[in-house]
Parts: sequence; C-alpha cells; structure tokens
Amino acid sequence: MTLGAFAGVHLTTHLADHSFLSPAVPADGRGALVIGGIAVGGLAGLFLPLLVLGLFGGTAEKPRLRPTEAVRKMLTVLVIGVYLVLVSGLVAQLARIFPEGLTVLLSVFAVGFGWIPLALLPWQGFGLADISDRSGSRGEPKSHEPD
Repeated sequence: MTLGAFAGVHLTTHLADHSFLSPAVPADGRGALVIGGIAVGGLAGLFLPLLVLGLFGGTAEKPRLRPTEAVRKMLTVLVIGVYLVLVSGLVAQLARIFPEGLTVLLSVFAVGFGWIPLALLPWQGFGLADISDRSGSRGEPKSHEPD
C-alpha cells in the first residue's frame, strides 16, 4: 500500500509539472493533486495484493478468482482512482483563490469525504462486495479442511 501511495504521488506530481495538464494546475494547487495521488496509489496498492491472493489462493469455501473477475475488479478500482484524481484536480483550482496551505487542507477533506458517495454505491453491482473477505474474516485464518 505504501509503495502504491509513493507511485501515485509520483504520477500526480508528474501530471502537475510535466504533462499537457500542467497549465490547468495552478502552482499553489500542486499539493492538492499530491493528496489525490496518495489516495489513488494507496487504494491500488491495497487492492492489487488482495486480487493476486484471490487469483492464486482459494479454499473450499471461497474458490479462486477467475481472471475476468480480477480484471473487472481492478478496472473498478482504477475508475474510483480516476474519480479521486478528478476531485483533487477540482480542489486544486481553488488555489487560484486561496493560499497553498488552505488548498492542501481543503483537498484532504475533499478527497477524504469524496469516499462518502462511493460508499453509498451498491458494491455488489461492481463485483467488489467480497474482495476484503478473500484472506479470512476478521483476522482469523480460514481452515483448509472441510467440516
């Protein structure tokens, strides 16, 4: 998860400084994109190992993930990441009005509360309802022996 967050920060910093989007991001709004990069990278860094575990590890109760299910789940995570980068990009535009410190503070709240509409979505429709339950429930390893 930590390496994903570092990769997300590098990606969004590069977007703010050296891409075709750099004129759209004010100099003081760069920190807001970094906050979005932390969220995107952390989210991808959290779900990618869970998906790999789901692909290669399975039990009698929970069979292994099919590759098409894993791709669908990872694409859904990436779409959520793009949503968070868009939220942080919108908050970066506030740097035209507010100073940099206030813009970064607002971006923390905007990206943090940006999860609320995503939490209200029906995750079963996206196929992400059981992804956190692949390696065991509540920290207890599941038995590989049938009862």
